[in-house]
Amino acid sequence: MSAFPPPALAPEALPQLIDALVAQGWYLGTDVLDGDLCAELHSELQTLADHDVLEAAGIGRGRELQLRRDIRGDAIHWLDRKSLAQRRYLNAMEDVQQALNQALFLGLFEYEAHFAHYPTGAFYRKHLDSFRGRANRVVSTVGYLNPDWPSDGGGEMVIYAPDNPACEVARVRPAAGTFACFLADSVPHEVLPTRLPRASIAGWFRRNASLGGLVDPAH
Repeated sequence: MSAFPPPALAPEALPQLIDALVAQGWYLGTDVLDGDLCAELHSELQTLADHDVLEAAGIGRGRELQLRRDIRGDAIHWLDRKSLAQRRYLNAMEDVQQALNQALFLGLFEYEAHFAHYPTGAFYRKHLDSFRGRANRVVSTVGYLNPDWPSDGGGEMVIYAPDNPACEVARVRPAAGTFACFLADSVPHEVLPTRLPRASIAGWFRRNASLGGLVDPAH
């Protein structure tokens, strides 16, 4: 038996992900994330929720941040590498970042991610993760952590066509191991109301947009 854990991300997913981003602006794969890693991350998020240390998620950034439960109902905790499971996940995202930069010359500078916990009934209205020319989030990712998600559990992420925001092109069941990736400024998406507590990791690959003395991204 090997002393090393299996890859956090299925190696065959990377070329498929790159091809899909080029062809349609989004990628969806099942059984992409290692099952044991998903279980460890799910347990960690559940512990955070049980100890009431998650923060209500807002919309907007900086001074424009607002809490709008009529738009977004999840609670979050930013990944900080304090656990082995977090480090494995973030190291896998570094591999994705390197592959995207090598294949597509995106100039991705860093990756940020947070746990997202949707309590029963929570949702997130249709939105973009970035706006053209205004922010440095380039590629969004979502990794799903819930084991044995039932077909009637709700909580699907709906992906809409970049050139037609009214046209649904994919519906993502939030089952452990599923991984989605899409262009942050051109792919509208939403999370439908969930009938069970829903667990995921949302993340963004960012481009360095520092200019003069202004550091962007700020830390």
